[in-house]
Amino acid sequence: MARGLAEGARGLSSLSFTKDGAEHYLALVLDQLELLASAFPSEPGNAGIRFDDVTALDELIGKGSKLAQIASAKIGAGARPVRVIAFDKSAETNWALGWHQDRTICVKRRADVPGFEPWTTEQGLQHVQPPFSVTEAMATVRIHLDPVDHDNAPLLIAARSHRRRLIREMAIGEVVEASEIRSCQAEAGDVWLYAAAILHASERAVQPTRRRVHQIDYSASNLPAPLEWQLD
Repeated sequence: MARGLAEGARGLSSLSFTKDGAEHYLALVLDQLELLASAFPSEPGNAGIRFDDVTALDELIGKGSKLAQIASAKIGAGARPVRVIAFDKSAETNWALGWHQDRTICVKRRADVPGFEPWTTEQGLQHVQPPFSVTEAMATVRIHLDPVDHDNAPLLIAARSHRRRLIREMAIGEVVEASEIRSCQAEAGDVWLYAAAILHASERAVQPTRRRVHQIDYSASNLPAPLEWQLD
C-alpha cells in the first residue's frame, strides 16, 4: 500500500516544492475570494473549464503578481500563467481522476514542430504534448475558493515523484505504491503549489460539497517558434 496518506493539510505546510514537489500557502488569497468567485465560470464542467481570457484575474495571477513571484522563485524569473482551468466538483459533478502526470500544454495555434505531438482540441483550444523537458520546468498553482477536507476529494500527490521525470504509464502504479501519498486539503483562500511533473490524482468525494478550484499552470520559458503559449 502507498505510505503516509495524510488527512490534515493544515499541518502539511512543511512540504517543500524543491524537495517534495509541493508547498501549501495558508490563506494566501483569502482577501481575493470575491474576485475569484466572480471570475469563476457559471456552468460547471466535469473535465474543467479552460479559460481563453484571464483579464479578470490578471492582477492576482498575471506576471509580476504575488502568485507569479512565488512561481518565479521556484521555476525561474518571469514566470507567467500559460493555462487556467476552473474545476467545480459537487454532488452533481462528482468525478474521479486516476494517477497521472500532466503532459499537455495549451497553445494559440497548431504548428508542426519536432517533438510536439500528439495534438488534441479541448473546448476549442489547441493542446499538444511537448517534450517532457517543457513540462518538468513548469509549476501549477491551485487556488481554493471552498474548503476541501478528507471527504471532499482533495488532490492527492505522490511526494517526490516529480524527481523520476517522465514515468511510463505501466510504471505509474508501482511508483505510487512506493511513494508517500499526501492529501492536499485546504481552507477557502489557501493555495497549493506543485511541480507539474508530479504524479497526482483525485477520488470521488465521499461527502460531496461544492469544491471550486482555479488551477493555473506557470512557465518561465518561451516555446519554439512559431508555437506560442495560449495566454501569451
